[in-house]
Amino acid sequence: MQLEVVRGDITTLRVDAIVNAANNAMRGGGGVDGAIHRAAGPRLLTECVERFPDGLATGAAGWTTGHRLPARWVVHVVGPVYDGTGRNRPALVSCYTSALAVADALAREHEVGDFTMAFPLVSAGVYGWPLEDAVDAQVTTLATTRTQVTRCLLVGFGTAAHRALTRAVDALS
Repeated sequence: MQLEVVRGDITTLRVDAIVNAANNAMRGGGGVDGAIHRAAGPRLLTECVERFPDGLATGAAGWTTGHRLPARWVVHVVGPVYDGTGRNRPALVSCYTSALAVADALAREHEVGDFTMAFPLVSAGVYGWPLEDAVDAQVTTLATTRTQVTRCLLVGFGTAAHRALTRAVDALS
Protein backbone atom coordinates (compact mmCIF):
# COMPACT_ATOMS: atom_id res chain seq x y z
CA MET A 1 0.00 0.00 0.00
CA GLN A 2 1.17 3.51 -0.78
CA LEU A 3 1.12 6.00 2.11
CA GLU A 4 1.01 9.67 1.16
CA VAL A 5 0.93 12.61 3.56
CA VAL A 6 -1.27 15.57 2.64
CA ARG A 7 -2.14 18.73 4.48
CA GLY A 8 -5.61 20.10 4.44
CA ASP A 9 -9.28 19.34 4.75
CA ILE A 10 -10.28 15.67 4.53
CA THR A 11 -13.78 16.62 3.36
CA THR A 12 -12.45 17.89 0.02
CA LEU A 13 -10.53 14.78 -1.02
CA ARG A 14 -11.61 12.71 -4.02
CA VAL A 15 -11.01 9.20 -2.71
CA ASP A 16 -13.17 6.11 -2.41
CA ALA A 17 -13.54 6.55 1.35
CA ILE A 18 -12.65 9.03 4.04
CA VAL A 19 -12.31 7.98 7.66
CA ASN A 20 -14.32 9.86 10.25
CA ALA A 21 -13.07 10.08 13.82
CA ALA A 22 -16.53 9.82 15.36
CA ASN A 23 -17.88 9.56 18.88
CA ASN A 24 -19.68 6.52 20.30
CA ALA A 25 -23.14 8.02 19.71
CA MET A 26 -22.53 8.44 15.94
CA ARG A 27 -24.63 11.61 15.89
CA GLY A 28 -22.04 14.14 14.76
CA GLY A 29 -19.76 16.16 16.96
CA GLY A 30 -16.83 18.54 16.79
CA GLY A 31 -13.48 18.39 15.03
CA VAL A 32 -13.21 16.02 12.07
CA ASP A 33 -16.61 14.51 12.85
CA GLY A 34 -18.37 17.88 12.75
CA ALA A 35 -16.58 18.92 9.57
CA ILE A 36 -17.55 15.70 7.82
CA HIS A 37 -21.20 15.99 8.89
CA ARG A 38 -21.37 19.63 7.75
CA ALA A 39 -19.82 18.85 4.36
CA ALA A 40 -21.87 15.69 3.78
CA GLY A 41 -25.16 17.34 4.68
CA PRO A 42 -28.04 16.28 6.95
CA ARG A 43 -28.63 12.93 5.24
CA LEU A 44 -25.38 11.66 6.80
CA LEU A 45 -26.84 12.04 10.28
CA THR A 46 -30.05 10.34 9.16
CA GLU A 47 -28.06 7.41 7.81
CA CYS A 48 -25.97 7.20 11.00
CA VAL A 49 -29.15 7.02 13.09
CA GLU A 50 -30.53 4.26 10.83
CA ARG A 51 -27.34 2.20 10.53
CA PHE A 52 -26.07 2.70 14.09
CA PRO A 53 -29.13 3.06 16.36
CA ASP A 54 -27.04 2.13 19.41
CA GLY A 55 -23.89 3.93 18.25
CA LEU A 56 -20.56 2.24 17.73
CA ALA A 57 -18.07 0.78 20.21
CA THR A 58 -14.64 2.29 20.79
CA GLY A 59 -12.16 0.78 18.33
CA ALA A 60 -14.90 -0.35 15.94
CA ALA A 61 -15.67 0.82 12.42
CA GLY A 62 -18.74 1.05 10.22
CA TRP A 63 -19.61 2.79 6.98
CA THR A 64 -22.13 5.15 5.44
CA THR A 65 -22.37 6.71 2.03
CA GLY A 66 -20.63 10.04 1.45
CA HIS A 67 -23.74 12.01 0.49
CA ARG A 68 -22.47 15.48 -0.61
CA LEU A 69 -18.80 14.63 -0.07
CA PRO A 70 -16.53 13.88 -3.02
CA ALA A 71 -15.76 10.52 -1.34
CA ARG A 72 -18.16 7.67 -2.10
CA TRP A 73 -18.12 6.35 1.48
CA VAL A 74 -17.37 7.47 5.01
CA VAL A 75 -15.80 4.85 7.26
CA HIS A 76 -16.58 5.87 10.83
CA VAL A 77 -14.27 4.84 13.68
CA VAL A 78 -14.52 5.60 17.37
CA GLY A 79 -11.16 6.34 18.88
CA PRO A 80 -10.33 6.03 22.55
CA VAL A 81 -9.91 8.96 24.88
CA TYR A 82 -6.27 9.04 26.00
CA ASP A 83 -6.11 7.52 29.48
CA GLY A 84 -2.88 9.25 30.51
CA THR A 85 -0.85 6.05 30.16
CA GLY A 86 -1.47 4.74 26.65
CA ARG A 87 -2.58 1.36 27.98
CA ASN A 88 -5.67 1.70 25.80
CA ARG A 89 -3.55 2.02 22.63
CA PRO A 90 -4.91 -1.30 21.28
CA ALA A 91 -8.28 0.44 20.85
CA LEU A 92 -6.57 3.15 18.80
CA VAL A 93 -4.81 0.58 16.63
CA SER A 94 -8.14 -1.22 16.22
CA CYS A 95 -9.62 1.91 14.65
CA TYR A 96 -7.15 1.61 11.78
CA THR A 97 -7.35 -2.17 11.32
CA SER A 98 -11.15 -2.05 11.52
CA ALA A 99 -11.32 0.79 8.99
CA LEU A 100 -9.17 -1.21 6.57
CA ALA A 101 -11.37 -4.29 7.06
CA VAL A 102 -14.47 -2.22 6.25
CA ALA A 103 -12.72 -0.80 3.18
CA ASP A 104 -11.75 -4.30 2.04
CA ALA A 105 -15.38 -5.41 2.32
CA LEU A 106 -16.58 -2.37 0.37
CA ALA A 107 -13.94 -2.93 -2.33
CA ARG A 108 -14.98 -6.59 -2.73
CA GLU A 109 -18.71 -5.91 -2.68
CA HIS A 110 -18.54 -3.02 -5.16
CA GLU A 111 -15.67 -4.42 -7.24
CA VAL A 112 -13.38 -1.43 -6.70
CA GLY A 113 -9.91 -2.27 -8.02
CA ASP A 114 -7.64 0.52 -6.78
CA PHE A 115 -9.27 1.52 -3.50
CA THR A 116 -8.11 4.83 -2.03
CA MET A 117 -8.73 6.10 1.49
CA ALA A 118 -8.00 9.22 3.50
CA PHE A 119 -7.32 9.04 7.24
CA PRO A 120 -7.27 11.77 9.86
CA LEU A 121 -5.25 11.27 13.03
CA VAL A 122 -7.75 9.47 15.23
CA SER A 123 -7.95 10.56 18.89
CA ALA A 124 -5.23 13.22 18.46
CA GLY A 125 -7.61 16.15 18.93
CA VAL A 126 -10.08 16.57 21.76
CA TYR A 127 -9.51 12.95 22.84
CA GLY A 128 -6.03 14.03 23.93
CA TRP A 129 -3.79 11.39 22.39
CA PRO A 130 -0.17 12.63 22.27
CA LEU A 131 0.67 13.60 18.70
CA GLU A 132 3.81 11.50 18.21
CA ASP A 133 2.18 8.34 19.56
CA ALA A 134 -1.00 8.92 17.54
CA VAL A 135 1.17 9.27 14.42
CA ASP A 136 3.14 6.12 15.27
CA ALA A 137 -0.06 4.13 15.84
CA GLN A 138 -1.48 5.28 12.50
CA VAL A 139 1.59 4.91 10.31
CA THR A 140 2.82 1.63 11.81
CA THR A 141 -0.63 0.03 11.68
CA LEU A 142 -1.37 1.09 8.12
CA ALA A 143 2.08 0.04 6.92
CA THR A 144 1.86 -3.44 8.46
CA THR A 145 -1.79 -4.44 7.98
CA ARG A 146 -2.69 -6.62 5.00
CA THR A 147 -5.37 -4.93 2.94
CA GLN A 148 -6.76 -4.47 -0.55
CA VAL A 149 -6.51 -0.69 -0.11
CA THR A 150 -3.88 0.50 -2.56
CA ARG A 151 -3.38 4.11 -1.46
CA CYS A 152 -3.88 5.90 1.84
CA LEU A 153 -3.75 9.65 2.21
CA LEU A 154 -2.72 10.61 5.74
CA VAL A 155 -4.26 13.99 6.40
CA GLY A 156 -2.37 16.35 8.65
CA PHE A 157 -4.81 19.12 9.46
CA GLY A 158 -2.25 21.44 11.07
CA THR A 159 1.45 22.09 10.61
CA ALA A 160 2.57 19.97 13.56
CA ALA A 161 0.50 16.96 12.47
CA HIS A 162 1.64 17.28 8.87
CA ARG A 163 5.30 17.44 9.90
CA ALA A 164 5.00 14.48 12.29
CA LEU A 165 3.25 12.36 9.65
CA THR A 166 5.83 13.28 7.03
CA ARG A 167 8.71 12.26 9.37
CA ALA A 168 7.02 8.94 10.18
CA VAL A 169 6.29 8.05 6.56
CA ASP A 170 9.79 9.11 5.46
CA ALA A 171 11.26 6.84 8.17
CA LEU A 172 9.60 3.84 6.51
CA SER A 173 11.78 4.27 3.41
